[in-house]
Amino acid sequence: MNARRLLVRGRVFTADPEQPWVSAVVIDDGKIVFVGSADAVPVDPASCAVVDAGEGVVLPGFVDAHSHLLMTGQSLAKAQLQSARDLDDIGRALVVWAAANPDAPRVLGTGWTYSAVPGGRPTAAMLDRFIADRPAYVEANDLHSNWVNTAALAELGIDDSTPDPLGGEIVRDASGAATGHLLETASVELVWRLLGRIDDATRDQHLATVIDAYLAAGVTTAVDMALDADDCAALVRAEVDGTLRLRVVAHWIVRRLGDPAAEAAQVERAAEMAARHRSDRFRIAGIKLVTDGTIDGCTAAMLDPYHDGSNASPIWDAESLQPIVRRAHELGLQVAIHAIGDRAIRNAIDAIEGAVGDDRDHRHRIEHLEYADESDTARLGRLGIVASMQPVHVDPAIMDNWMAMLGDHRVERGFAWPEYRRGGAVLAFSTDSPTAPYQPLPNMYIATTRRSPSDPTLEPHRPDFAVSLAEAIGHATRDAAWASRGEESFGSLQVGLSGDLVVLDRDPFEQGPAVLPHIRPIVTISRGEIVHDRRDP
Repeated sequence: MNARRLLVRGRVFTADPEQPWVSAVVIDDGKIVFVGSADAVPVDPASCAVVDAGEGVVLPGFVDAHSHLLMTGQSLAKAQLQSARDLDDIGRALVVWAAANPDAPRVLGTGWTYSAVPGGRPTAAMLDRFIADRPAYVEANDLHSNWVNTAALAELGIDDSTPDPLGGEIVRDASGAATGHLLETASVELVWRLLGRIDDATRDQHLATVIDAYLAAGVTTAVDMALDADDCAALVRAEVDGTLRLRVVAHWIVRRLGDPAAEAAQVERAAEMAARHRSDRFRIAGIKLVTDGTIDGCTAAMLDPYHDGSNASPIWDAESLQPIVRRAHELGLQVAIHAIGDRAIRNAIDAIEGAVGDDRDHRHRIEHLEYADESDTARLGRLGIVASMQPVHVDPAIMDNWMAMLGDHRVERGFAWPEYRRGGAVLAFSTDSPTAPYQPLPNMYIATTRRSPSDPTLEPHRPDFAVSLAEAIGHATRDAAWASRGEESFGSLQVGLSGDLVVLDRDPFEQGPAVLPHIRPIVTISRGEIVHDRRDP
């Protein structure tokens, strides 16, 4: 038997519009050499390792078009708060984690939602009720804020005179005292920098953890959306020692500094790194800019105010954004712009339009696009801008606060995927892990139903905005690859492309989308190598 040759048989969805369904795929030396009928396989099955899908289905390996790999690996070791429904739930989970990690210098949690916190306003005093003997750092599910206790405020050196960093806020009470809630760059610059002081061995373990988790979930490519020097070094080490079994396409983070020369220097550094790292396993494609916050935290930049009359200024205003986007485009870098509110989205579109001229194959992207003004959605397609969106962020289980913050007719046009498609934009689906679970199948359930995988009895949010299963999987494989200029290497099952695929134990095309949250990937193949196998021996 040729150890480098694989024959995969069963119902196979290729995500190739020209040949969407076949019954066999042959992979030789990591590349697909045949896609078609099992009756026409051009090799002797006895010469191959055979994977039979049985009653399941075969799909291309998922491409998580927007992820944070090292952060996901790190978050998997924290107290998981995504399912917490109130303050007591959060406190119990933190107490359990603290007891299980008595030697940890800090108590760490992730995933709390604003609707689980009294009044949506977390305070240090609330955390002190549960954790007072150690600093506690608990990041919100959107990763745009951190909630800390009194001991953590002391460790961070935050007092009444500590200034807000550019683009962030240390939330204060009426007397001017810090409450324990750190928004946007206050979280990044203060908490992330502190918690990021880990050794290489720990960072490598975080990467190994997330690689195993992604492959077990059927993800064979991840697009990392906030690469920095430390994370880059970890990926290089994994590539050199052969443990980078997940393909990684990355965008170098360019931070808002308030100094145009220093900001431009980050773009030049990104270009240098992109020239250095361009292999099939690890490639730096461009830059990432975070231009606003989130609707949940009322930090997304909106054209009209929130329900309470407040609004947020962009982290990157139009004047500062435009030269950065233009320079990145000149250097051949793909630009990925986090923009959630309609004001930030318009600024991002304007900046890209001003930079690209007549070029419509630049593959610049806008990330999230949760609420865009209808006049702007059609501009994406005309300008060739990728709409990079996360179905999991419209999970009804976490939508109450999102809708309450807008509080008007705007809630009816959130996450309006059909508008982007009608305008001609390519949709790339992803999870934005660890802001949400990294598993792609529950994500596909939300995409096809607009319902919650954790509680399907909840009312779906605009079910008429759902897409078909074939479309959802296409957006999460083929289109996600295209969005990273990878369509000639991965993303669909076609001759000449990488042998990346996943075998599921059930077929949602036959059984319906309701089974998606319960399906298990039983085999994952990356570059023709079986990297996850749950078949019975």
